[in-house]
Amino acid sequence: MLAGSAVAGSLVPLPTVAAAPLRRGGRARMTLRYRPYTLELRHVFTIATSSRTTTPVVLTEIEYDGVTGYGEASMPPYLGESHASVLDFLSRVDLSKYENPFELETILRDIDAISTGNTAAKAAVDIALHDLLGRLMRQPWYNIWGFDARKTPHTSFTIGIDTQDVVRQKTREAAEYKVLKVKLGRDTDQMIIETIRSVTNTPITADVNQGWKDRAVALDMLHWLKEKGVVMVEQPLPKEQVDDLAWLTERSPLPIIGDEGVQRLADIPKAKGVYHGINVKLMKCTGMREAHRMIVLARSLGMKVMLGCMTETSCAISAASHLSPMVDWADLDGALLISNDVFDGTRVVNGKVTLSDRPGIGVQKLKV
Repeated sequence: MLAGSAVAGSLVPLPTVAAAPLRRGGRARMTLRYRPYTLELRHVFTIATSSRTTTPVVLTEIEYDGVTGYGEASMPPYLGESHASVLDFLSRVDLSKYENPFELETILRDIDAISTGNTAAKAAVDIALHDLLGRLMRQPWYNIWGFDARKTPHTSFTIGIDTQDVVRQKTREAAEYKVLKVKLGRDTDQMIIETIRSVTNTPITADVNQGWKDRAVALDMLHWLKEKGVVMVEQPLPKEQVDDLAWLTERSPLPIIGDEGVQRLADIPKAKGVYHGINVKLMKCTGMREAHRMIVLARSLGMKVMLGCMTETSCAISAASHLSPMVDWADLDGALLISNDVFDGTRVVNGKVTLSDRPGIGVQKLKV
C-alpha cells in the first residue's frame, strides 16, 4: 500500500483511498488506491514558456487477488491538471464492478468516457492496470507485445534553457549520453547551441515548445541548426499555426515532430503533412494502450515516431520504455531529472534504454 504524500520531497502518512473491498460475493475484485506526491527536480527546468523546480504527480495502485500493479499521473503545467483534478477524477473510477481485470478494452474505454480531458489521470489507471496484468501473466510487456528488448534506442538527455555557464555544466554532466535534447524558443537559442558545441559533438535534438512564431525565421534557424549537428526539431511553431507548420515541414532540412500539436490517436490523421512525425507521451494520450495504437497508426502513414515523457518517476518511464523498440527516437530521461524517485525500473546504461525482465512494467517500489 502506498502510505504517504510528498511535502518538500518527504513522505507523510496519508489515508488509503479504496474504490471497494477486494472481494464481493466470494470473487476477487480490483481495488484502486492513490496518493499525491511531488517530484523535486535536480535543476531548475526552463522551457520557452515557463520554469519550475517541482512537478506534481499522483501515484496509483490496483490490487487484485493479492497482486498489485503500479501507475502514475504526472502533471506539468501545460496539461492543465493538478493534484486536485487527478484526485477528483480517480474518486469517480470504480474498478470493483469489473469481474475480470483482463477486460482491458472495456475497462479503459469506460474510464476514458468519464471525462473529455484528464489524460494524465487516465494514464495513471492505464499504467497500473497494464502492470497488474503483466504481473498476473508473469511476463514483461515487451514480451506480451512481441518486442525484442535488445532493440531499445538510446535516450536523449534534456538540457533546459539556462545561462552559458550552467548549460556548459549540464553538458559535461551528460557526457555518457549519446543524444542530447536541448530546449529552445527564446533569444538565447544560438548561444545555447554554440555553448554545447564548445563542449561536445554529441548529436542534438531540439525542442522549441512552440517558441518560434515566424515561419521564415524558423526556416533559417532550421538550416543553421542542421549545420550544428541537430538531427530533428520538435514543435517549432505554435500548434494553432497549422498552415505555417505545413509550409515549414515541406521545406525543412530536418524532421519536424509534432508534440503539443499531437495529443491523442484522433490527432494523427490531421498531423500527416503538417509534421514529419509525432511525439507520443503516455500522459498526453491516456497511457500504454493508446500510445501503442498511436505508434502503429503513425507508422502506417509513413510518419516518424518519437517516444517522450514528462518529469516522472521510474514507474511511468518504465511503462513507456516497453514501447521503445518501436520508435525512431526516445526521450525517456524524466526520472533522471528528479532527486526523489520512489521506484526502481527501467535503467539507462551508457545512454541506452535498458529494460528489466521483471513482469508487468518492471518496477519495484523503493523504501522511502
